[in-house]
Amino acid sequence: MNSTPLTASEDVIETTRTGFDLLNNPMLNKGTAFTDEERTAFALHGLLPPHVGTLEEQVARRLRVLRAFETDFERYSFLRDLQDINETLFYALLVRNLGKMLPLVYTPEVGEGCQRFSEIWRKPRGLFLSLPLQDQIPAILEHQRYNDVRVIVVSDGERILGLGDQGAGGMGIPIGKLALYTACAGIHPQKTLPILLDVGTDNAERRQDPLYIGWRHERVRGADYDRFVESFVAAAVNRWPHVLLQWEDFAGTNAGRLLDRYRDRLCTFNDDIQGTAAVAAGALLAAIRVTGVPLTEQRIALLGAGSAGIGIARLLLTSMREVGLSEAVARARFYAVDVNGLLVEGTPGTRDAQAPLLQPRSAVNGWKLQHPDRIGLLDAIVNAKPTTLIGVSGQPGVFTEEIIRTMAQSARRPVIFPLSNPASRSEAAPEDLMRWTEGRAVIGTGSPFPPVNWEGQQIPVDQANNSYVSPGLGLGILAVDARRVTDSMFMAAAKALAAISPAQQGQAPRLLPPVSELRKVSLFVATAAARQAQADGVAESCDDDTLQTRIRAHVWEPFYRPYRLRR
Repeated sequence: MNSTPLTASEDVIETTRTGFDLLNNPMLNKGTAFTDEERTAFALHGLLPPHVGTLEEQVARRLRVLRAFETDFERYSFLRDLQDINETLFYALLVRNLGKMLPLVYTPEVGEGCQRFSEIWRKPRGLFLSLPLQDQIPAILEHQRYNDVRVIVVSDGERILGLGDQGAGGMGIPIGKLALYTACAGIHPQKTLPILLDVGTDNAERRQDPLYIGWRHERVRGADYDRFVESFVAAAVNRWPHVLLQWEDFAGTNAGRLLDRYRDRLCTFNDDIQGTAAVAAGALLAAIRVTGVPLTEQRIALLGAGSAGIGIARLLLTSMREVGLSEAVARARFYAVDVNGLLVEGTPGTRDAQAPLLQPRSAVNGWKLQHPDRIGLLDAIVNAKPTTLIGVSGQPGVFTEEIIRTMAQSARRPVIFPLSNPASRSEAAPEDLMRWTEGRAVIGTGSPFPPVNWEGQQIPVDQANNSYVSPGLGLGILAVDARRVTDSMFMAAAKALAAISPAQQGQAPRLLPPVSELRKVSLFVATAAARQAQADGVAESCDDDTLQTRIRAHVWEPFYRPYRLRR
């Protein structure tokens, strides 16, 4: 390596890079903040303007530029360029302004970023592993620039948020997700690697676009797809035996089965299934403090029984069993509605993973239905009278006024979570939900929304986003070198999130801490996940002081270190 690995405890960085080579390395570039002495030592005089600045000045300058743009996509593109030019400055900007920056680097703006990824791609970041390169994957991973990798986020671009197949443009998701790992949990950028498995795309608009940068081929499926994924996983495990691999935005047909196939082979999880579940469970546990309806009495309507919906239901079922409900009673409290309506025993096309969500036919006998051959969401609301409604359907506006007003008739404080991303795919707008429930709804959304004005009060909208869990979970895993990711680690993360809820602490009825406090949240979640990993026997035990020392050792702070030329 041309530079030593960077850690939070190092005071001086040694490197052999000089001149353009140094300035073109985003992890080492300091721009105008190189001192006169460093400019002399590294042959930078003349390449930089004479002013010697500070990181704080650079952050202020970039903020001014961001405010001058007219659209959020322009801001997203600008920040992507900044990340590829100067990572310390990029993360300093994010960490100092988390509330404002996260919507620009991840949801909701990353959605348009993926759709238009080919327009703005300029510099290499991460790895595009296309199917024609299958035999070359081990050699590609072997390069020394990847020696420090500890965390991988991988996608195949098929189910990007609620936008569908974006092909190679799906790389925006791993890049954005790992930016959250660093901004929210302090995991060093050099330890992260975004990867896009390019197996083609069925999005004809992308394939026919002359600017499209991906493999122009229809999406490969079946045995060829599985062999390609296996080639990648085998090469990754061989290269990094202790890597944490996160699956992101795979289609429902692949997400669950890939997780089941590999979860006992390496340290891995699927954020759409498990991360979403942990955030939703944490938010619901916090909502109980607001509504007064205990978990044992919750009736949950779930719109969308794909991988995310199944993951949420599984974790909430576990929560219910933990507080004393039997398996049968807990299952009876879920009403999952998918494309074919309410999941009932005998529903055509039901997948094995949906089995825990099937209502027995006897449970719906006697229901009054709008259409006798299909039980829709409104039917479930009318007959089951749920206390909580969760949406992971990707269908914008599907939580209609009639549905919400009907729910509010039987639920004093209805809990409503439209979690689909980006905001354009949200099942409902918080402003509408508040109006249709006369201000009684307890709301959590997947994307950020502005505060709702209700009777003269500005009520903040909680963003029940995975950024509350996955970065902290990753930090805890790295801190204790966990060998596997267990389901109970997600339960521990959900409980930790609920424990620091402002509502839980008797403050304003917010379910989650503000996004600006995500660094504190991640430390709390990291501790809970690490402790659970030790309890589950997938990590070595240690005392509290040692654990906190290990966690802090993995937290990188974005500030400039002095440089020394390595001879």
